[in-house]
Amino acid sequence: QVQLVDSGGGLVQAGGSLRLSCAASGRTFSDLAMGWFRQAPGKEREFVAGISRYGGSTNYADSVKGRFTISRDNANNTVYLQMTSLKPEDTAVYYCAARLWVGSRRPNEYEYWGQGTQVTVSS
Repeated sequence: QVQLVDSGGGLVQAGGSLRLSCAASGRTFSDLAMGWFRQAPGKEREFVAGISRYGGSTNYADSVKGRFTISRDNANNTVYLQMTSLKPEDTAVYYCAARLWVGSRRPNEYEYWGQGTQVTVSS
């Protein structure tokens, strides 16, 4: 069973930066494709970024492309989301998610989820 622990959220002004972390345990980390999703109040959970098992492939939602960077450290079983030029519309609970072997942009295709970390961007 895979356990994921998200951290790094907080309150930041528009234009600021935050780095989210997600620590994984319970499975060989390189077996897992990883993703970050977010959910704002009253909205559906949406894909933010994904990274392949060894980090060779990444992909992003159009809304964050050029501002967010996903990366992973397989030696330390951790995936990161570096967020820059934050906007108020980035305010949401951010979740990391894991899926065996191959990533996806669909949240219902991920088997494992972190508990979420709140990101609030003030204008």
